[in-house]
Amino acid sequence: MKLGALLQSRMSGFALLVALLALWELSVRTGLVRLVSWPAFSSIVRAWFKLIAQGEMLRHLGHSLERLALGYALAVAAGVLLGLLMGYFPAIYNFLEPVVEILRPIPSPAYIPMAILFFGIGDRMKVFMIVFACFFPILLNTCSGVKAVDPVQVNTGRTFGLGSWQILRQIILPAASPYIFTGMRISLAVSLMLTVIAEMVAGNNGIGLFILLAQRSFRVSEMYAGVITLALLGYVLNVVFVQIERRVMRWHVGATTMETR
Repeated sequence: MKLGALLQSRMSGFALLVALLALWELSVRTGLVRLVSWPAFSSIVRAWFKLIAQGEMLRHLGHSLERLALGYALAVAAGVLLGLLMGYFPAIYNFLEPVVEILRPIPSPAYIPMAILFFGIGDRMKVFMIVFACFFPILLNTCSGVKAVDPVQVNTGRTFGLGSWQILRQIILPAASPYIFTGMRISLAVSLMLTVIAEMVAGNNGIGLFILLAQRSFRVSEMYAGVITLALLGYVLNVVFVQIERRVMRWHVGATTMETR
């Protein structure tokens, strides 16, 4: 019953999306909207398939995904490691917290001019910006997850003779993993945004540059095709992440279900 209701709810969401796209198409076909900047959705779809067939869209998308994957992986490694240390060791938290809270509120795109000065306009700059933007949500969520661990679990581990690093690895890390995955999911969307922004500001390829060049050359349908590609990519990345999270966190979902019964 619950599964049927979930599927029905999901289908209603897709139905709303289809209705909005149909309204978009009708607004142009009926002459309700007469703007060069508002093409019919069908022309955008044709442009999208043409770009896919020519390989241009896939080529730009491939460059963007390379940067995104590398930057995101580095941010996850650094954010989780430092978050565990800051959450578990008060001395490390007190030492790093002022620096983190000074750097964190500054919008990431504001660092792009400085990043260009240090790294140039190549891939290193773009990867650095992705790492920098994704790092803080993962760090803060990991740190919060560590602090939220029940002290009874930690004391029990110490009773059984576990050292600090063993407690961190065997007790803290599994208990904080729901928080860690939350930070990773937030940062996944941030990584896509910063990839596009960095490519628009200083790029020689990538989906962000493609959208910007299409807009500048007034290829409006191709511009929208690039934006739709980003929407599809973001949706697919989120679906894949959720599936991975469910597999890795299956024990947590099962425990939560047992508690609610």
